[in-house]
Amino acid sequence: MDSVAAKVAVRSGVFLSGATVTSLLFINACDLFYQCGCQAWWNGAAAQCNINHTTGPHCPWCLDGGTRGYVVFSLTLVVQAATAFHSGGRGWFGRLVLTLLAFPIVGGLMALLFGLMTGYWA
Repeated sequence: MDSVAAKVAVRSGVFLSGATVTSLLFINACDLFYQCGCQAWWNGAAAQCNINHTTGPHCPWCLDGGTRGYVVFSLTLVVQAATAFHSGGRGWFGRLVLTLLAFPIVGGLMALLFGLMTGYWA
């Protein structure tokens, strides 16, 4: 395998690792940030989310059919891809660490933004 193909393979693996962690734990992060009742995908997902209650507050990521959640998830994957495939001089481990850190950082900042925008904690 030539060096370009090897770099692409390693960086693809780094990205897929980060994307897998994000995919598996995204709904848990929703509950971590908002204490909304969301659970792991294999444990009911959003069945217990406060979005299903008649009165609020309602989870900012689950409002409007989950549109904000999809935005946060997509933005996280874009940042993870940029981190994994950036042409900088980091090795695979440094890329992996930054790619994994993108999830809580992007998710946390977006949770704060959408929580404040919707008055969730008011």
